[in-house]
Amino acid sequence: MSQYESSVKHIPFSQERVYAKLEDLNNLELIKERVPEDKVKELTFDRDQATIEVPTLGKMTVRIVEREVPKCIKLEAVGSPVPGNLWIQIIPDGPEASKMRVVAKVEVNFMLRGMIEKPMKEGLEKLAEGLSHIQY
Repeated sequence: MSQYESSVKHIPFSQERVYAKLEDLNNLELIKERVPEDKVKELTFDRDQATIEVPTLGKMTVRIVEREVPKCIKLEAVGSPVPGNLWIQIIPDGPEASKMRVVAKVEVNFMLRGMIEKPMKEGLEKLAEGLSHIQY
């Protein structure tokens, strides 16, 4: 299994506020306007599930499978030809600030690893950046 990580993002809101917003995926509707239309065809959410369609990678759905209040939200790919999961990790950084990192683990063979490494890293970084700019 290959692991990809975003850089750590600093958020000027408490860990509890960040977690409370992210544990309901409906709240990710706020980042929709930040996503370039030429990069994403479709982006839909409900409380426990998000679906994204990217021209180069196709359609992918992730579902929340575990919530560790207030520090981590674990999601897994649903119906994907490539098994994988995504973790949103949130740690406190003082009383009114926190840090966040997005981690993806994907089960791909050696040949595919080289093809998806750059898009995965870029995608995780953009996701983490978008999440860090939400008003929590």
